[in-house]
Amino acid sequence: MKDRRTVDELSIEELEEILRVRKRTARLERLRQRDGQAESLNPLRSPDVPDRSSPSSCPTEHRKFGDVGATTSYRARPVDEPPVEEVEPKARRWPPVSIHWEWLQDKSLLVVELGVLVALGLVLVSLFATLREINRAATQAQALPTSTPAVPIQVVLPGGHTPLDSPGGPAPAEIPAHLQSLVDQVTPLPVPTRGPEQAVRIQIPAIDVDAPVVEGDDWEALKRGAGHHIGSANPGERGNCVISAHNDIFGEVFRDLPDLGLGNEVIVHTASRSYRYLVTQKRVIEPTEVSVMEPTSSPVLTLISCYPYGVDTHRIVVIGELEP
Repeated sequence: MKDRRTVDELSIEELEEILRVRKRTARLERLRQRDGQAESLNPLRSPDVPDRSSPSSCPTEHRKFGDVGATTSYRARPVDEPPVEEVEPKARRWPPVSIHWEWLQDKSLLVVELGVLVALGLVLVSLFATLREINRAATQAQALPTSTPAVPIQVVLPGGHTPLDSPGGPAPAEIPAHLQSLVDQVTPLPVPTRGPEQAVRIQIPAIDVDAPVVEGDDWEALKRGAGHHIGSANPGERGNCVISAHNDIFGEVFRDLPDLGLGNEVIVHTASRSYRYLVTQKRVIEPTEVSVMEPTSSPVLTLISCYPYGVDTHRIVVIGELEP
């Protein structure tokens, strides 16, 4: 079968092969012509022997000139000519698609990792800012009030235009019975009066603590400063005076409590006087060890806070004795 492709459709290797075939064919033709002339002059040549110089008399040659697609079973070639190997056209190579896909995957993973890192950084910054805002607000709320003269608050009942205690003032009109329930709903309950023996302020010069003391040590009370445990002894009294405060939130009042050493002083103020305690013990205990709040026979001050800072798995307890 002949190869009917045009020259433009052939590859470089096929064109080179055609050129080699043409060169060999021309060379063989020249050799046959020379051999034919020599044999025609040979007197010993038999007339029955076919003429090898004729192309039609050579049964081994099946490939014609220009038939690139035909296969050659046998052909005559000189002894010094190396055998010709059939060269198959090289297949066109395309870049593998997997290389582009892997590149896209690597870029996508890099973008995702960078996004996660940025999000984590934003979360940490937000937590830090929130903690600072909480501590700032708690510090402002715990600021000790300045001493101002007490101004009596007077409540004027309906119908009166002058204070009740003014000389010659009109007597207050009675509240009608059908309005008494409404007055009771809008009138706030009186705040219990703080006794002069209750703690109002605590100072620890060694760790720069100067904070107010409120009654109670629950969550809401400790937002406003250090809290005096209800039921424990008051400062200066015989017994155990227990005061607690946070270490890492709401002002961080007792943050440096672990830095206290034996012999450091703690001053607790009441409305009437101040009491000075000296540190004699410091312990780290479990949160369930409530024995440190039990009553004592001598005047003792017990300070409690969470430990360690930011972890809060234990409690640090500092015990001081009253200085006579």
